[in-house]
Amino acid sequence: MAVFTSVDTHEAAALCAELGLGSVLALEGIAGGIENTNYFLTTGSAEQPQAWVLTLFERLSAEQLPFYLQLMHHLAEQGLPVPKPVANAQGGLVHALAGKPAAVVNRLPGQSNLQPQASHAATMGGMLARLHVAGASFALRQPNLRGLAWWNETAPLVLPHLGPDQADLLRHELAYQNHVAASGAYLGLRRGAVHADLFRDNVLFDGEVLTGVFDFYFAGTDTWLFDLAVCANDWCNGDDGATPDPAKVHAMLAAYQATCPFGAAERRLWPAMQRAAALRFWISRLWDFYLPREAALLTPHDPAPLEQRLRARVAWAHAPLKEAACT
Repeated sequence: MAVFTSVDTHEAAALCAELGLGSVLALEGIAGGIENTNYFLTTGSAEQPQAWVLTLFERLSAEQLPFYLQLMHHLAEQGLPVPKPVANAQGGLVHALAGKPAAVVNRLPGQSNLQPQASHAATMGGMLARLHVAGASFALRQPNLRGLAWWNETAPLVLPHLGPDQADLLRHELAYQNHVAASGAYLGLRRGAVHADLFRDNVLFDGEVLTGVFDFYFAGTDTWLFDLAVCANDWCNGDDGATPDPAKVHAMLAAYQATCPFGAAERRLWPAMQRAAALRFWISRLWDFYLPREAALLTPHDPAPLEQRLRARVAWAHAPLKEAACT
């Protein structure tokens, strides 16, 4: 959610007129994130303002975007707290602004909870199960563009920047995940539309109530277990932000399995998927840190915390696995 492409109020006003959103009252660039250009957009009148998020897509093409936007529309229609894209008069959800494909969605209430407790982990487990069940009826299919193929392509680009221990970790984990992906157990995992980036800063709470799940622009068709691992790796840590907190992990998995119980393959591969999720985001963080793009309001994030998460998941997987960790 950085600003790579500048948009002025006149350009935004033209798009708002096309979408029937009324006059532009405010347009504010959103700092943070590393993929797309995002603005908070306010339209309407001072008496009845309407809040939106305007996104310009810097890497995704107009041909790729229907999957993400239609998935959001599908989930919102099924009652999930997901931003609903605004359509033009022809029903299209992909628009054009400043030479980039763009979308406008309603801005959801609430704030991110960056210090979640076990109760929040449980709420996330239940929400993710609802999302997977609702996504099972979504007709479109698109590979997870940051899946194993991308890891294999990107690792050689970041390896020259790493020290010997880091390079060994990356090579070993990548080889391990390629081995897992070829196994019969992995091929038997349940698949469907997944969020694939359900970190704490992509969820909104109002007190204890979850009010929004957003930023679906890494979504794709992948295993439900990988999606759950991505979520658990960010929501279920101890005070160091890296080591899994057993109480939080148990709370999330119990809530998830109340709707989507694990089968034998999911029980077996849960530690491997936690490692896969940690590897995916470490590689992404390395790529953005060592091969950054220029953008206003963009500060690259340090890869070290995600390296520590991966190391913690490797250690966790090799420790005696308690039954409570996956039931």
